[in-house]
Amino acid sequence: MGPATAMNLGRLLTWTARRLPDRLALVQRDVRLTWAELDRLVDRFAAVLRAHGVTKGERLLVHSRNTVAMFASLWAALKVGAVWVPTNVRLTAPEVAYLGQASRAKAMLRDRGFADHAAAVRAAHPGLAAVFASGDARDGEIDLDAALAAADAPPPDHEADVAYGDPCWFFFTSGTTGRPKAAVLTHGQMSFVVANHLADLMPGLDEHHCALVCAPLSHAAGIHALATVARGCPTVMTASERFDPAEVWGLVAKHRVTTMFVVPTMLTMLIEHPAVDRHDHSSLRHLLYAGAPMYRADQKRALAKLGLGCLTQYFGLGEVTANITVLRPDQHSLEDDQSFPLGSCGMPRTGMDIAILDEAGNRLPPGRTGEICVRGPAVFAGYFENEEANRKAFAGGWFHTGDLGHLDARGFLYITGRASDMYISGGSNVYPREVEEAILTHPAVAEVAVVGLPHPKWGEAGVAAVVPRAGMTVTPDDVLEHLQDKIARYKQPLRVVVWDGLPKSGYGKVPKALVRQRLEAEGVTFS
Repeated sequence: MGPATAMNLGRLLTWTARRLPDRLALVQRDVRLTWAELDRLVDRFAAVLRAHGVTKGERLLVHSRNTVAMFASLWAALKVGAVWVPTNVRLTAPEVAYLGQASRAKAMLRDRGFADHAAAVRAAHPGLAAVFASGDARDGEIDLDAALAAADAPPPDHEADVAYGDPCWFFFTSGTTGRPKAAVLTHGQMSFVVANHLADLMPGLDEHHCALVCAPLSHAAGIHALATVARGCPTVMTASERFDPAEVWGLVAKHRVTTMFVVPTMLTMLIEHPAVDRHDHSSLRHLLYAGAPMYRADQKRALAKLGLGCLTQYFGLGEVTANITVLRPDQHSLEDDQSFPLGSCGMPRTGMDIAILDEAGNRLPPGRTGEICVRGPAVFAGYFENEEANRKAFAGGWFHTGDLGHLDARGFLYITGRASDMYISGGSNVYPREVEEAILTHPAVAEVAVVGLPHPKWGEAGVAAVVPRAGMTVTPDDVLEHLQDKIARYKQPLRVVVWDGLPKSGYGKVPKALVRQRLEAEGVTFS
């Protein structure tokens, strides 16, 4: 028997455009596209990709802000059967170069102002055949607008035939340690995720609703876009490069937005901004939040401001395509009513199984803390060309999240910590080892330990404890200046302390718990 066939996810747009050709599909600034116009744009983009060798199985690296071109690139890559490889737009040129090399990208789409990033990818990865530039093409690059204007649309039903396990998206994640790894998401897996998002997160969504995109399409917002397009729900994208609560609330009121995704930091910024009281937000039905710890005090403030009917929390890693748990609006409580799952991130998503396992791989009973492990159709196909990571991640037939937590008797999940040292700052994962390695390239630094501490705005933020080399001195400003062009700003610690030595265990290791204890003893906090 051959491989199971699947629907090419690009057909979600094809079918919606045929059903609702003249209805609004996409809005950003003064650009307004109907579904038929968006589908024609995507089809021309698909023709451009094919003309430059980006065909089934090839990877398209995308380094862009949220733009119409980036939105279209996702659907064009899907239709030709290629693999969409979005980056975090805040990454430095060397970091993006590594992603291009690791994914073995055939082509790259870059946004205006990122020519140096494209040059870095080319230098590190000679296999990159083409760079599409949106707005400021340099010599050797392809002007995307001109290429699209010159392209002939392919015939109807041109989408590539795909199997269930064919990759469609590389979701880069560092897992627990080390450099980023490409989590392989597939057409079949993502078809399940789309259906699950519609059933568990946004029930009733249709063309009469409206979605606002104010988080990066490279992450969860892009996954949500698959579901909204499937239902013909128009998308409005913010125009500001940085998250602007005033702009968000203005767009919510103007377009009668019903659904949007934010990380908890963004949600807190939204409810604390005075614009929340100047604009009508009664249209909201599905305000989804995930991607970082949600402190109960912040949750209560959001409930008090927005009401009980629209907030939905969920939990999910990129490897499980944000599809592990859901806490529905009716499962939230403003009061500390113990009959509600207070502090929980929700119950298992439909079709997904959760287990709390001990170190030997045995299930633990309700109330016992262990590693959160999952299985089901939303779990990714594995890390691209990384069998060692796959063996660890799928030990015992479960995907191991690296997070610690417990289930209660009703099946609600509570996250109590992380097995790794990773911390989440402003919704983005930060991996201390990567930061430490960058700091250790400073000639005056002998040792360093980076930990995340609670931060009132960002959820968590990094503190670096550094030890200078013998006979040398280093200041906190020296370290922060050294990092400016080494790693993305969100990964850089907000505070640096200089110590004579790091606390060590009897085996000579530096347990992060001991580092945190010393920081706390010295009164180093962000509160």
